[in-house]
Amino acid sequence: MRIRITEVGARDGLQNEAAIISVQDKVAFVDLISAAGVGEIEVSSFVRRDRVPQLGDAEEVFGQISRSGSVVFSALVPNVRGMERALAAKVDKVALLAAASETFSRRNTNATTQEALDACGPLVEMAREARISVRGYLSCVVACPYEGPTDPRRVREVVGRLLEMGVDEIALADTIGVAVPSDIDTLLGVVGDVLEPARTTLHLHDTRGTALACALRAIQLGVVSFDTACGGLGGCPYAPGAAGNLATEDLVYMCNRMGYETGVDLQKFFGASRFIARALGRSLPGRVYKADGR
Repeated sequence: MRIRITEVGARDGLQNEAAIISVQDKVAFVDLISAAGVGEIEVSSFVRRDRVPQLGDAEEVFGQISRSGSVVFSALVPNVRGMERALAAKVDKVALLAAASETFSRRNTNATTQEALDACGPLVEMAREARISVRGYLSCVVACPYEGPTDPRRVREVVGRLLEMGVDEIALADTIGVAVPSDIDTLLGVVGDVLEPARTTLHLHDTRGTALACALRAIQLGVVSFDTACGGLGGCPYAPGAAGNLATEDLVYMCNRMGYETGVDLQKFFGASRFIARALGRSLPGRVYKADGR
């Protein structure tokens, strides 16, 4: 079985870092990830520089990365202006934001869930006209830092809305990293009639050390697509206490040992981990990186 990995370290992984990483280092980081065999890389986000200073250089980064025909280079877009910038930068794919929690939606996008969904409609149309695919991120699918546990029926409702408007892919995000394997059973069981496991991407955060266990359970249930971040980078500015994403190396190592294919050369990928660790001036939390990659 082939497991599809979307590397989100360059966007989700870096967005919360206080020290600004140079364009040159971001470009080198993306190129190292690409050379390691990752099939898709979320490079940046076309947000306002004053909102997320770390990602204010998206055009420059996209303009300098080495493009490979086998790698999909994607970006997050929050609004029409962001979509215009992304299209001008020739992204291969765009990602849009929605949330299963009203409070998180307001904190993250300054809009209700309904308003966020309404804003996605024109963006999907623009992507269709440009003939690029669209991912829909759905945050807080297990729990919200402000509201507590999320009703899976609410997740199903918003997933259905995103699919109705023509989104190609749904990434279900455990934004604060509370999920355990039984939550994956519950979640996939409730949304399964509108989004089957084989069409689902899981975006797991490892705040409580359970992300890899959740990924394994998801694979057993038929999920084949995951978001991960180099060395476990990440966090969310609107999710207090949330730790980094599931480390790419941890998922690749597990898959390799279990006979699942990822296409990722782990030894080459360690080079990207070491590079970004030096650029950040600190170690990375990923377990396999600490054991084998430093």
